[in-house]
Amino acid sequence: MKNIAIYPGTFDPITFGHIDVIKKGVNLFDKLIVAVSEDGYKDHLFSTDERIYLIKNSLHNDMKVSTKKIQVIKFSSLTTTLCKKYKSNIILRGLRAVSDFEYEFQLAGMNKKLNENIQTIFLMSDVDNQVISSRLVKEIAILKGDLKKFITKSVIKEIKKKV
Repeated sequence: MKNIAIYPGTFDPITFGHIDVIKKGVNLFDKLIVAVSEDGYKDHLFSTDERIYLIKNSLHNDMKVSTKKIQVIKFSSLTTTLCKKYKSNIILRGLRAVSDFEYEFQLAGMNKKLNENIQTIFLMSDVDNQVISSRLVKEIAILKGDLKKFITKSVIKEIKKKV
């Protein structure tokens, strides 16, 4: 049986922190599904399709990550429903700092209540990537700051078109 993990998020935009978790996840699982949320309750800088394009382009072209074990999809359901659809019992989540843990712990508990077979696995980003958040990247872009340490070249190009 394949060990399939779901890595859900908004990825608006994908950062080096996300890519770090993806690279680690690919080494741990037979298949990693990067699931881009279409949630309507957040204002996104990029559309779902743009975020999918940026993820694929960042991984394959900018970072030269082998994408053989990676599938990038969009979703608008509960993550536990997505797990059932793809026959996965693993949700992968990235942690940057202690401040992330409380929310992630609560989310993992809710997912476990929704489906007791689901396990949430937390991976830490490397120290260099722990301070990066999509929200702060967008703020730096708006204020015309240097983005090279936070996102790939293709994301920089696209974010500059938006702000």
